[in-house]
Amino acid sequence: MARRNWNDPAYAKWRKQVRTRDKHRCQWPGCKSKRRLEVHHIRTWQEHPALRYSINNGITLCKLCHQRIKGSEENYAAFFLKLLE
Repeated sequence: MARRNWNDPAYAKWRKQVRTRDKHRCQWPGCKSKRRLEVHHIRTWQEHPALRYSINNGITLCKLCHQRIKGSEENYAAFFLKLLE
C-alpha cells in the first residue's frame, strides 16, 4: 500500500497548485471559506496512482466540507469534476 509522504516536494507542489487554481477558497458550492483549507484527491490516491499529482485530480475544500465527504469520496468524484469544468 503506497502512503502519502507529507514531506514529498512533489506532493507539496501539487497541493499548492490546486489551492492557487482554486483561489485559496473552498470549492464546495455556497461555502467559499478561506480558512482551514485542505486539498482533496478527487480520484483516490490509492486506487489511481497515475493521477496523484495531476492538478485536475485535486480540489480545495475547507476542513468542514472535506469531513462531510469522508468515507464516500468515490460518490463525489463526478460532482467535483463537474465543478472544475
